[in-house]
Amino acid sequence: MITIRANDDKRNYTWVDVRDVNREDLSVLTEEYSISSDLLADILDQDEQSRIEREDDYTSIIVRIPLDDEDQDSPLIQNAIPLGIILYKDKVITICQGDSVVLEDFSKRRFRQYPVATKEGFVLSILGRSALVFIRMLKYINRQKDIVEERLHDVVTNDEIIRLLDIQKSLVYLTTSLTTNESLLEKLSKTPIFKLNSEEEVDFLNDVITDNKQAIAMANIYSSILTGTMEAFSSILGNNMNIIMKRLTIISLALMFPTFITGFFGMNVRLPHQDKFFAWVFLLIICIFVSICGSLIVNNWDVSKHQLKKRKKKKDKN
Repeated sequence: MITIRANDDKRNYTWVDVRDVNREDLSVLTEEYSISSDLLADILDQDEQSRIEREDDYTSIIVRIPLDDEDQDSPLIQNAIPLGIILYKDKVITICQGDSVVLEDFSKRRFRQYPVATKEGFVLSILGRSALVFIRMLKYINRQKDIVEERLHDVVTNDEIIRLLDIQKSLVYLTTSLTTNESLLEKLSKTPIFKLNSEEEVDFLNDVITDNKQAIAMANIYSSILTGTMEAFSSILGNNMNIIMKRLTIISLALMFPTFITGFFGMNVRLPHQDKFFAWVFLLIICIFVSICGSLIVNNWDVSKHQLKKRKKKKDKN
């Protein structure tokens, strides 16, 4: 959908807002605005990286912006999309395959003290607003991680582990988007094809670079914490599995003793008191008694072996 937003007192250019691009929009952008089809294909590519290029009639910039904000019920795995910005002399065209809270804020003029009077300032404003929304999304994802961790302290389930994997994927996409935006910001501060118009825009660019670096640092910290958390829970699951296998082994060894007794007397050997009706009861009691004694012997042997290992370690340290 193409929406033309006319000039106002704050802007000296026309903003052409293009979202949810369809085939008709692509035809209009190619024929009326003379945008190359290759550039449009790059903008609509979900994995396209940020960059700036100079063409004959316009300057093209591709940035990565947040797909949604923290009002989403769950953090999206693919939570950043490319935004194409085409700079002409008298207009700015933004092209986005989906929708974003950043574009919605500027379309409804929900912004403060952004240098939107010039085309270059408008580009910086989009990058600055994106960095702030990225930081907000990172905080939201971190809160979701804490909630999943609290649930895992009670019961370790596959759903919660899958939830942690989704959060980890979200952090990877966010880190990648922020890193490629950082490269673009560094180019904007140096390239001659993107000239800032005032000292205010220079200061704002420096602020955007600072916010973007802060978001990258937050993403790296949260990702490292999440990796350590998943490794810890993996160790807990492995330890629990070892405990279960140990118990099953003790039970199987304990059941070997009555099995040996019943098997021995079952080979055509005359049993004592076998003519009595309740003889099987006494045999059952003997088997249970032998099983308990066998399990206690095996368990105590394992405990004593563990204690001996501890004593050896203490002697080695001393």
